[in-house]
Amino acid sequence: MIEGDPRRIDGVSALSVLRRGLAASPELRVGAGQTVLMAMSVAGGKLLVPLLIQAVMDLSITADGIRLGRAAVLCSSTVVLVVGSIFLGKVTYFRLVQTAENVLLGLRVRTFEHIHKLSLAEHSSSRKGVLTARVTSDVETLTQFAQWGAVAWVIDSVQIVTVLIIMVVYSWQLTLVVLLLHLPLLPIFRWMQARQLMAYEELRTRVSDTMGVVSESIHGVEVIRVHGHREPMRRRVHQSIDAQFDQQMVAARYFSLVLPLSDLFGVTAIATVIGAGVWWGEAWGVSSGQLVAFIFLCNLLVTPITSLGEVLDQTQTALAGWWKILDVLDTKVDLVDPSTPVPLPTGALGVRVEGVEFCYRTGGLVLQGIDIDLSAGASVAVVGETGSGKTTFARLLTRLADPTSGQVLVGGVNLRDVSPASRRRSIRMVPQDGFLFDTSVIDNIRYGRAGASEENAVAAIEALGLTDWVGGLVDGIHTRVGERGEGLSVGERQLVALARAHLADPGLLVLDEATSAVDPETETTLERAMERLAAGRTTVSVAHRLSTAERSDLVLVFDNGRIVESGPHTQLVDQGGIYAGLHASWLGGTRQMF
Repeated sequence: MIEGDPRRIDGVSALSVLRRGLAASPELRVGAGQTVLMAMSVAGGKLLVPLLIQAVMDLSITADGIRLGRAAVLCSSTVVLVVGSIFLGKVTYFRLVQTAENVLLGLRVRTFEHIHKLSLAEHSSSRKGVLTARVTSDVETLTQFAQWGAVAWVIDSVQIVTVLIIMVVYSWQLTLVVLLLHLPLLPIFRWMQARQLMAYEELRTRVSDTMGVVSESIHGVEVIRVHGHREPMRRRVHQSIDAQFDQQMVAARYFSLVLPLSDLFGVTAIATVIGAGVWWGEAWGVSSGQLVAFIFLCNLLVTPITSLGEVLDQTQTALAGWWKILDVLDTKVDLVDPSTPVPLPTGALGVRVEGVEFCYRTGGLVLQGIDIDLSAGASVAVVGETGSGKTTFARLLTRLADPTSGQVLVGGVNLRDVSPASRRRSIRMVPQDGFLFDTSVIDNIRYGRAGASEENAVAAIEALGLTDWVGGLVDGIHTRVGERGEGLSVGERQLVALARAHLADPGLLVLDEATSAVDPETETTLERAMERLAAGRTTVSVAHRLSTAERSDLVLVFDNGRIVESGPHTQLVDQGGIYAGLHASWLGGTRQMF
C-alpha cells in the first residue's frame, strides 16, 4: 500500500531527484546539445514518408493523369533523405551508448570513492551488501535511461509537438478530434507515474536486502555448515528473493497498462479520424492525399506517446536507483582532511586522549569520558568484556573515525590536523581478521607502503623472523593467498598482516589480536613476530588473551565505554577489581579468550 504523496520519494519530488541526478552526472551534459540535435534530426526523418504520400497524391495524380517524372523525383529525394536519416541514427546510437557508459563509469567511481571516505561509524551502520548494491545494481538501473530514456524525452516530445503542428496545418478539426481522444491518457499516466515511482523505490530497497543476505550467506558459509544452519539460511535467502520478486511484480503491474492503453486510444483515434475524414473531409477542405497523410501522422503521434510510456518506466527505475545512489553521495563525510595538514614526528609516538566520547549513527554513547596519557614507546594492553568499547577506542587512535567530542593527540598533534599521508605512514593498525587480497604473499606485504619493492618486503619478513615460515609455503613468497586470504590459516594471515605493518615502520602500532583460532605451530611464530614488531614503537593491543596484558607496561580496563581501571598487570590483580576478575576467569578457562 502506498502512503503519503506517491509522487515523492522520502519527501523529495521526482523532478528534484531528476535535477539532482543530472547535476551528479556531468557526463550526461558532455556533447548533449549535439547529440540531441542529431537525435531530433532522426525523429524529423520519420515525417518524410507521410509528407511524401501527400505530395505524390496531390501533386503527381491529377485529372490529366499521373505525372511519373514528378513522382519519381519526389520519391528519389525522399529515399536519399531517409537513408541519410538511418545513417545518422546509427551514429547517434553509438554516441548515446558511449555517453551511457561514461555516466555509469563516473557514478560508480564517485560512489565508490565516497564510500571509502566515510568513517567506520557509517560502515558499521550499513551492511556491506547494501553498499555493494549502490555501486552495482543501482547504477545499472540507469543504463537504459542514459542510453536512450534521457534523450527520448526530448525527441518524442519534439516529435509530438511537430506532428501536431503539421496536423493542424492539414486540418484543425481532425486534430481536435485526435486531441480529445488522447486527453484521458494524461491523468492515467500521471496516476501510474506516481505509483510506479514509489514501487521502484521500494524495489531498490528489496534488491539491496537480497544482496546483503546473499553476501552474508557466502562469506559465512563455514559457520553455516558447521552449525547446520543451511536450511534456515536457505529459507532466509528465498524469502528475500521472493520479496524482491513480489515487489518487481507490483512495479510491473503499472507498466503492463501502458501499451494496451496507448494502443487502445491510438487505434480509436485513427479509426475516428478515418470516419470523420471520409464523412466531413470535403466540407473541411481535406483532400484525399491530406487525409491519407493525416492518418500516417496519427500513427507518428501514437508511436512516441507509447514510447514515452515505456520511457516513463525506465525513468521511474532510474529515479529510484538514482535516489539510492544520491543518498550515499549526500551522506556527510565526517573524516575531513585538514586544510593545513601537520606531519607527525618520526620515531615512537606518545598518545594523549582528552575528554573523548563517541557514538555511532544509531544508538547511545559507545565511549564516554576517556582521558589517558600514553608515553612514547610504551606497551599498552586494552582489555574488557565484549562490547565494552575497546575496539572502538583502537579505531579512534588510527582515525578510522573521529570522536563525537574531545580529541586524540598523537605525537602532540591532534589527529584531525594530521595529513593523511603522514597518518598512514606513522600509525598502523593490524585488524583482527588480517584481511588479505587475492594475490601473492609478497604483494600483500607490499601493500604496507606505497611504492615498496619486493626487496623491502623480503627485508620485513626477515626482520620479523618469518623467513622459515615463508620458505615452507608452496611457492614461497609468491604463494597466492586466495580470496580474502582463505588459502592461509588464520595465524598465517596474521603473519602477513604483521609483515605488512612492519614495512611501513610506524611510530604507533595498534594491534587487534586474532590469536584465539591460531594453530599451535603458528602461535609461537606469531607471538615472536609481534614482539619484534612492537620493539621501539608505541604499541596499543586490544588484548583478547590476557597473556598480552601480562607482558604490557600498562593495562587499560574498559567497561561500558569507560576506562574503569589502569595500571600494570600485577597492580591490577592485587586490587581485586574488574581486571582481577577477568584474569581469574581467564585462568579458570584454561587461558582461553574471554
